[in-house]
Amino acid sequence: MKKFWGSVAAAGILLLAAGGAANTASQTGVTQRIEQFENDEVHVWKAIIAPNAPLTMHRHEHPRVIIALDGGDVNIIQQAGGSELNHWETGKAYWLTSSKPGTMHTDSVVGNKPIQVMVVELKNAK
Repeated sequence: MKKFWGSVAAAGILLLAAGGAANTASQTGVTQRIEQFENDEVHVWKAIIAPNAPLTMHRHEHPRVIIALDGGDVNIIQQAGGSELNHWETGKAYWLTSSKPGTMHTDSVVGNKPIQVMVVELKNAK
């Protein structure tokens, strides 16, 4: 358990550093995923989702926490149909469950400003 909390602390430090740094990539209109940190317990990355440039279809095997660095509205669109509109407020954290078996989705920004989130995936959460 000590190793887990050490991992969470390290991820938290990365989140603070990333939140305070200016990121010109978020202004280029390019959707991207920027790896931050990974070990046996967590996987951390920054996702920048540009308007009119949704993420490719994907799934999440593990639950995760996202922290909105530059918030806004994101539509999570299921490959099989249906969608869910999420409002992610800058500076707030949100819990997202793992994907249901056999499903895939994409994330698309609603509006004209890019969204930036830090994602902390918990590999061993049950």
